[in-house]
Amino acid sequence: MKPDLDLSLYLVLDPDLCGGEEGMVATAVAAVAGGVTMVQLRAPKWKKRQWVSAALALKAALGPIPLIINDHIDVALLVDAAGVHVGQQDIAPEMARQLIGPHKLLGLSTSNAAHLAAVPLDIVDYIGVGPVFATGTKLDASPVIGLAEFAKLMQAKAIPAVAIGGIGLGRVAALRAAGADGVAVVSAICGQADPQQAAQALRLEGADV
Repeated sequence: MKPDLDLSLYLVLDPDLCGGEEGMVATAVAAVAGGVTMVQLRAPKWKKRQWVSAALALKAALGPIPLIINDHIDVALLVDAAGVHVGQQDIAPEMARQLIGPHKLLGLSTSNAAHLAAVPLDIVDYIGVGPVFATGTKLDASPVIGLAEFAKLMQAKAIPAVAIGGIGLGRVAALRAAGADGVAVVSAICGQADPQQAAQALRLEGADV
């Protein structure tokens, strides 16, 4: 049985903004107390041993909150994470599903109508859509799509979708109103003086829609 999928407030951890493994764990725990519903480990500069160490620490600290591993399926399987998130240039979702089996969550990054049309709906559990706004936390991000285009994509979605890219306070309500099932944030929580309070504010804005 798959973990519950609640995309309301999806935290993507950044080791640089959080200050390494210990900072990521502390940030994640505080953010969950503030209302974060899913946590993704993304550390593109790290070696595999660091990924495993951080993933084990996060899984132990997060309890029932789903831990998603970005791209590295071997790490997700080693630590028994809740699922995996892959991008357009990563391993194909069909192959990812073969490796992780039927009981883990699988997310897929998308950024345009062609990507949405190609999503294998019987394989992928949710899509990340963006970047909606300019972002400095993912250097290889696709071109910004903007709120109007995001709203059009939401009309075409067939599975749950989480908005990502440059999202912070003042943008959550508009994205939820446009059809997002939730928002994924990085710097809006990572590196903030009070991650719990930051998460609470984001969650409150989303709840007002």
